[in-house]
Amino acid sequence: MMLPALIIVPLLAALVACLGGRTRADWPRWMTIAALLIDAVILAALSRPVPAPGLAPGWLAHFDAPWIPQLGIAVRLDMDGLSLLLLWLTLALTLASVLISWREVTEHVGFFHVCLLATTSGIIGVFLATDLFLFFFFWEIMLVPMYFLVAVWGHERRVHAAIKFFLFTQGSGLLMLLAIFALAFVHRQATGEFTFDYFRLLNTPMSQGTGMLLMLGFFIAFAVKLPVVPFHSWLPDTHTQAPTAGSVLLAGILLKTGAYGLIRFTIPLFPDAAGRFTPVALALGVLGILYGAVLAIGQTDMKRLVAYSSVSHLGFVLLGIFAWNTLALQGAVIQMIAHGISTGALFILVGAVQDRLHTRDLRKLGGLWHAAPRFSGVFLFFAIASLGLPGLGNFVGEFLTLLGTWRVSPPAAVLGAVGLVMAAVYALLLVARSLLGPANPQAVMGELSGRHRFTMAAMIVAIVALGVYPQPVIDMAAPSLRHLGPVTAAAAPLVRIASSQDRP
Repeated sequence: MMLPALIIVPLLAALVACLGGRTRADWPRWMTIAALLIDAVILAALSRPVPAPGLAPGWLAHFDAPWIPQLGIAVRLDMDGLSLLLLWLTLALTLASVLISWREVTEHVGFFHVCLLATTSGIIGVFLATDLFLFFFFWEIMLVPMYFLVAVWGHERRVHAAIKFFLFTQGSGLLMLLAIFALAFVHRQATGEFTFDYFRLLNTPMSQGTGMLLMLGFFIAFAVKLPVVPFHSWLPDTHTQAPTAGSVLLAGILLKTGAYGLIRFTIPLFPDAAGRFTPVALALGVLGILYGAVLAIGQTDMKRLVAYSSVSHLGFVLLGIFAWNTLALQGAVIQMIAHGISTGALFILVGAVQDRLHTRDLRKLGGLWHAAPRFSGVFLFFAIASLGLPGLGNFVGEFLTLLGTWRVSPPAAVLGAVGLVMAAVYALLLVARSLLGPANPQAVMGELSGRHRFTMAAMIVAIVALGVYPQPVIDMAAPSLRHLGPVTAAAAPLVRIASSQDRP
């Protein structure tokens, strides 16, 4: 019952927060923190697996209960090292969102934290579900509260951005639902069994044309969420209009559900179709890296600049996933975590600028280093982390991804490396236009609050630790990557970082 508890605890806390928030404004905040700490304790207990009958190699925990047995639908939850890493990232960034919104969100505080907890619960379900119908159920659950986070607490054009976000993600999700049902029917035709169980649907025999169509149904849904160019146009608008906590959740966690879906479902379920689609996917990854970087360079809105930088950075994740060798996949996993930390921190800092100066326009800023040197030092740190400075987590993820991609497509790796150069351009432009130069008399910036300083310090430690000593993350993800499917087993001998289990 520990896996269901990870999902249920935030939902129960949301109910209590909603009821208690009518009398005490801080009650929802403390309830949210308590729920996250309880989930962290459960997750820590699950991190040390106890051998159990039926637990496959590479998996840490399992839960299975019937739901709609007539249709072959069950409440099946499984956790491996990949899920574990993303769950820790989810809890950490949700906690950061609560802390940095403590004074920013002053209206409908209870409902705000209900949406925050419901989104978190849906995301946890996405990372655990191994019944495809249940996975779609959680996929939709996390969208609705995120819509309200943007529409209620966002900025000037928040309703337009929220509707655009919902239409893009909901439309692509329905396409995935059609692909899920089609896969279940194809499996029934081939085996006589109607099921949505992920493990039973693996290696379902099907024609090449059918496999490609179903794979595209999954791919497009996850590509919209990642996002992959040209399915990305909802992202800059949503980031620009979302509250700071919404931007942190969106960039740090929700986008990673798209990458997780590609790794967990798209390629293992349709390895042949994914193999034929690999040149297109690598081209889309390179396009995202370069296109996102070019648009980031041209932005004057700080939030839009960071949003387009996300499009560029997540292009590396797409490269690593479809290169599909162990080195590239490890790079993609590290990049997902590093991007969640560094970009989440940048959105927190940009939100602090807007909260104090009521502008994100780089043309109206400048000289912030003179007014707030400690804030500026932290901002500089995460800007250079975003550009991939050696010794920080982003560099490790991008470097491993490019090395793994080189084994599959040297041109894609070379063009991806050009994106690193362009990242230095937009990151340094962001620093130069906001922190340096003559001070704007109207831009009087104070230092960060105590909660912001605590959050930034934790994020700095995390991104440095990931850059200096990434081996624990590699060790945790290694068993999962080795047991994803037949494509992994074929590709792994090409190149591999040894995990601690491999050492004598």
